Amino acid sequence: MGRHRGNHADDGDADPRGAEGRSRRRRRRGGAVAALSSAVAIILAVGLTGTYIFLNQSGCSGQDVTLDVAVSPELTTAVQGVAQEFNEQDYAVDGQCVRVSARGIASADVAYGITGGGPTMGDTESQVWIPDSSLWVNFVKENSGDGVVDDTGTSVASSPLVLAQPEKVAEKDDDKASWKTLVPTAAPGADGDDTDVRLVDPVRSSSGLATLALVSDAIGGGDEEGQAQLVAAIQALQEGATPSEEAAFEAFAEQSAGDGASPVLVLSEQAAARYNQDHADAPARVRYPDSGSYSLDYPYVTRTDDPLTTRAAQVFRGALEEDAAQKRLQREGFRTADGKADSGALPEAQGFQADIPENLPTPNNETVERLTQAWNQFKLGTRLLTIVDVSGSMLEEVPGTGMSRMQVTTAAADQGLSLFNDRTELGLWEFSTGLDGDRDHRELLPVGELAGEGAETATHRQDVAAELAALEPVPDGNTGLYDTYLAAYREMASSYKSDKVNAILMLTDGNNDDPDGVSLKELASTIEEESNPHHPIPVFTIAFGPGIDLEPMEKVAELTGGEAYKTENPAEIGDIFLQAFSQRLENQQGGQGQAGS
Repeated sequence: MGRHRGNHADDGDADPRGAEGRSRRRRRRGGAVAALSSAVAIILAVGLTGTYIFLNQSGCSGQDVTLDVAVSPELTTAVQGVAQEFNEQDYAVDGQCVRVSARGIASADVAYGITGGGPTMGDTESQVWIPDSSLWVNFVKENSGDGVVDDTGTSVASSPLVLAQPEKVAEKDDDKASWKTLVPTAAPGADGDDTDVRLVDPVRSSSGLATLALVSDAIGGGDEEGQAQLVAAIQALQEGATPSEEAAFEAFAEQSAGDGASPVLVLSEQAAARYNQDHADAPARVRYPDSGSYSLDYPYVTRTDDPLTTRAAQVFRGALEEDAAQKRLQREGFRTADGKADSGALPEAQGFQADIPENLPTPNNETVERLTQAWNQFKLGTRLLTIVDVSGSMLEEVPGTGMSRMQVTTAAADQGLSLFNDRTELGLWEFSTGLDGDRDHRELLPVGELAGEGAETATHRQDVAAELAALEPVPDGNTGLYDTYLAAYREMASSYKSDKVNAILMLTDGNNDDPDGVSLKELASTIEEESNPHHPIPVFTIAFGPGIDLEPMEKVAELTGGEAYKTENPAEIGDIFLQAFSQRLENQQGGQGQAGS
């Protein structure tokens, strides 16, 4: 196979891969010289492409070998340019010309098209695939087997992830950039001075998924202690997630022009360069996390078993590796596989640096699956019925605090409220004994979206806060715990929404003391009988004060896939709320969980 320039007697003996700008020598007449020239060409072809590229003076014959190349959209212009020059040079295999057609298609679409593991759009078939990251290649191999795609080991280009800020913000920010800066110091909805982080949805974007992995690593989100903080990070990041890069650009530009929160956009260097080209009047300032970064590596992947097409793909791969093609990519803002950049495309004045940051390893499949499931789980949103104990025992003081159990509980509930974003649906009950006729509970607010219109104030969130502040213990009231558990479970089951995580949060001083109510055995058997494995309703209980028997609460948690906690230290309340909320990560598949204390 080889490149042909037509059927001319004086054709030059050019390098068979046709590097742009390479000098072409006219072939000397004479059999010995011609034979030597051909031999050298064949040797070079073998060394550079791993296969033979034959020169054929008669030009291409027979049917063309068509090579359909699906590339990550940002790479499309550069690869199409290389393909056009490649086609003009008449590269051939077995005397048949190779004709390359390159088209942009989102990497996620191709990956999901191959595996059936997610939503996809358009025609995802091709003989060659150049996604933006090996993350997608690993995903395909994990879900469809090793034989479906063949990673050739060639990285066409690279582009590390960076943090972009408005110029006016970056100039005032003296702190070192790090992935930890993306972790909120306050929960969603709470007052805080955190920046507004923008990233593309990790389910659709390798840069978004890598960002999630880098943040998780920075806070130790893979272990039990870091999981609660990961929950807060995911919630905050979801507030700024966009379905596409274009949407992220638009949101970042709008915020940069305003006086509100200080936005940070996580994207690749090349994407930052494109943003600045389109926003030359207010370019972003690029910063590099001091702990290193993950680089998009644009692997060259083949998707064909046909020997002729495979050899054609090898020839085009060689063309993409040549100096002229690499310089074309650098002019578009990409780096070479070993990190070399074009300073004109990545100007230092905008924060770009010549040296590539330390390259952090590609997240493994286990990490990707864990984080993707967590992201999807929290993306569903929450329907939460919160129940607060107002029995007489809630008047007792929590030793060493100067606060009653009621005060500690409402403080916990108020703090917990700040963990939930505006899309959360939340309802509020109080319970003791005989609060509403024969019922031990009383509904204060129905389950509703926190951002929705309030009955008494501007929003439902403000209504919840006002009701919590107004809670008063019933001095002679007992604790109708089991009846309330059952009533709450039935209420959430009857109004279940499959597009949300439906859960119950019980705040109590603990022990059931309603002799006229259901027993623990009756409660357990009823929940077992009425539960639907496809409609899980985990029950989370936080109990305060001494003398609490946690075992009944653990039983309810075990039956529902929730968790039970006990504390006497109000300082632990915030952490417990995060732990309870992060328990959702343990029940991502909608199955039953295990209780604990």
